[in-house]
Amino acid sequence: MTKMTKRERVAAALAGGEVDRVPVSFWGHDYLREWTPAGLAEATLERFHRYDWDFIKVNPRATYYAEAWGSRYRPSGDALHGPVNVDYVLKTARDLDRMAPVDVQEGPFGEQLAALRLIGEGLAGKAPFIQTVFSPLSVIGRLANGDLGFVRRCMLEDGEALHRALDAVAQTLAAYAKACLDAGTDGIFFATVDWATYDVATAEQYAEFGRPYDLQVLSAVAEAEFNVLHVCRKHNMLASMLDYPVHAFNWATRETGNPSLAEILAQSDHAVMGGVAVRTVSEGTPEQVTAEVAEALAQTAGRRFLLSAGCSIPPQTPEANLKAAVAALSAKKRRSRKR
Repeated sequence: MTKMTKRERVAAALAGGEVDRVPVSFWGHDYLREWTPAGLAEATLERFHRYDWDFIKVNPRATYYAEAWGSRYRPSGDALHGPVNVDYVLKTARDLDRMAPVDVQEGPFGEQLAALRLIGEGLAGKAPFIQTVFSPLSVIGRLANGDLGFVRRCMLEDGEALHRALDAVAQTLAAYAKACLDAGTDGIFFATVDWATYDVATAEQYAEFGRPYDLQVLSAVAEAEFNVLHVCRKHNMLASMLDYPVHAFNWATRETGNPSLAEILAQSDHAVMGGVAVRTVSEGTPEQVTAEVAEALAQTAGRRFLLSAGCSIPPQTPEANLKAAVAALSAKKRRSRKR
């Protein structure tokens, strides 16, 4: 088969067509450089070129959503650890009433848009890239400094106020997601973070406080070509979210209680993204990474499949393991040619 460009390869994989090789990309934080648009763009493009990824999932500092509404963080100053919280917004249920939409062209959102433009300029159209957008419910959780119990109490005792706050966040994120497309991205990587798991919320709670606001954001970028739903954690709710208007699903396929790649392919006509466990690629050996890639290829037959980890990988991930993932795909390609 004729060698494809990165864009052709990713587009074919998303559409379920034949590919010359399964697309691959991994992503993670650069805790030292992700504090400025130029630093984030530099770190992102540096990894892209070092490993020759087929697409980029931009991995900004996860706190920037909370920063946009007034939470404050400082850099850890450590390449291996993320930001340190200084103050946060949602301390009591009464604080929910102060939540309002914010201007996505200013502040932390504006800084991220500047980084996206720099990344787009650096790529010059050679590969698709998508920006991370957290779900509205997960933003509320981060504004409460990760106090999931507080948010669950609001669901039970202050549901109307929580809905108003979620609507303000969803309006903002919908506008921001559209602005990301205007800044040059091919879509968004929509992450539910803590919430779409049965270990944190019930199906009924997510149906009321999660799903409507998720769909509000995703509907704003329905015209995009590369939207991904990322469902975090074990015991996740992915099977109940297969109707979300995205092109691919990304999740930790090897975590307890989560479906396999083959199971989701059988239930949906969307592509799947993942196959390698974060722990394997960050702590295992190249041989273990190669084995997981082989199993993922066996489950998917290399169709409607993009190879990645089930989430972001830590900064200390060995370069040899990332190169092993790419090499495993190339080896598969060579074997196929010989048949």
